Amino acid sequence: MTSKQRTELKSQAMKLDSIFQIGKSSLTPQSIEAIRAALKARELIKINVLKNCDDDTNELAKLIAERTGAEVVQVIGKKIILYKQNMQKLEKRRLAEKRAEKKKEAAKRKAKEVKRGTKSEWTRADSMRKKNQVKKNK
Repeated sequence: MTSKQRTELKSQAMKLDSIFQIGKSSLTPQSIEAIRAALKARELIKINVLKNCDDDTNELAKLIAERTGAEVVQVIGKKIILYKQNMQKLEKRRLAEKRAEKKKEAAKRKAKEVKRGTKSEWTRADSMRKKNQVKKNK
């Protein structure tokens, strides 16, 4: 992960609330599975380590990242920020970006046609109406 990516993720994480709390029982297999599921759904999560947890926050962050396949973005005091890229979401984002780009290009082409004075959809529709009227009158 590059420093720019890490910075962007940190700024996104500032807006997030902690969705997990690690307490006295530290890490359990159930908590790891829940964190794994949350990473799949959200990609970026914030975990709060409670004061009654005896484990070191940095060590917990490394352990969670190792077990879930995530990357530690940042550890601040008793807060851990983790990121794991979801390939399905990435593909959906790319497709959405392509669709948006195609819409922009189509709008630009249409604007150029109107600007150049070529027939727009309205003038084409008008000419078709006129042709139909001429045929009816004959």
